[in-house]
Amino acid sequence: MPNVVDGDYAISFPAMRGVQAHREFYVVMVPLRYLPRLFLFDEEEIPAELRAQRALNKNRLPGLVRYIVDNRSGYVFSALTASVDGTMGFAAHDAEGHGARLGVLHIGLGARFLINDGQHRRAAIEEALRLDPSLAEETIPVVIFADEGLARSQQMFADLNRHAVRPAKSIGILYDHREDDASITRLLVIRSDFFRGVVEMERSTLAAASRKLFTLSALYNATSVLLAGLKFDTAEEAARVARQYWEMVVEQFPEWQEVRRGRLPAGDIRRDFIHSHGIALHAMGRVGNTLLHQSLNPEDWRDRVKRIGTLDWSRANTRLWESRALVGGRVSKATNNVTLTTNALRQHLGLSLSPEEQRVEDAYLQGRT
Repeated sequence: MPNVVDGDYAISFPAMRGVQAHREFYVVMVPLRYLPRLFLFDEEEIPAELRAQRALNKNRLPGLVRYIVDNRSGYVFSALTASVDGTMGFAAHDAEGHGARLGVLHIGLGARFLINDGQHRRAAIEEALRLDPSLAEETIPVVIFADEGLARSQQMFADLNRHAVRPAKSIGILYDHREDDASITRLLVIRSDFFRGVVEMERSTLAAASRKLFTLSALYNATSVLLAGLKFDTAEEAARVARQYWEMVVEQFPEWQEVRRGRLPAGDIRRDFIHSHGIALHAMGRVGNTLLHQSLNPEDWRDRVKRIGTLDWSRANTRLWESRALVGGRVSKATNNVTLTTNALRQHLGLSLSPEEQRVEDAYLQGRT
């Protein structure tokens, strides 16, 4: 016999029943192959005020699709949230106790399923299924509410996203065991007596009173550009080369070492010097990349690295740093400012600029005349 709810043919899902704000909702497990056909999102070209979802950002999809396909044995997706505009009936396993919350959810075939949260995951799964049909029988949880109209659906979207907080980049790097650069940076910190004591591993910004000099995300960015284009057999080998370079850089800044020993407040050093900010680390990483491409032997670039510390990194040196690393006296992370800071360091070390760096430098010099 086909499933029927209120006289309408129905599709059925094993489900759990719950209550929030006096409203029943259900959690069901949906095979991925059914997701694109059943659960829709509002794709119509209509004004935002008449939609219950933000517009789909198709630029996000390739990254999500690659994540699924490239991590076939390790991808993780959280539940979608959807509203059902149509007939629903829940048949509990038992009349009372835990069994009253477990059962089968019947949804009429004429019902409309609308995704309130997770439209990008749904669209990525649809594309991933085309690339890897073996995903078809895997499942994803979907939280289902009864549709109560546009205003309620819009409020659900607002509430679901109101308190969503993207984790700091540093903790994402700390916990990322897939990406090589993240693993290399973690190894660098763990095995360096200096960095292990001065790198903030969880947050991506430093409070004025923080005892740390750098964030893990800043060191990650700098180490990624340091090793860009270089080939290593293992992450261990890459981390060893990065450690050789960075520890030689550390030797050029006595202030950093005094912070590590607890003799100087890290906040004072960040306040007074450019060299203790992520923009300077990034510039040192780009310069180091040039040196490493010339030779992986530290003795071949030791003299050049020693000159890094002889540049006047003082924040008071506004003649050099204003409009390069500083904008209105504040450190700027803008791409052009990173390039201009790199240019200052390259010129100090007697290294040539790339064509793009020269273009940015010419525009900077023209603006100063």
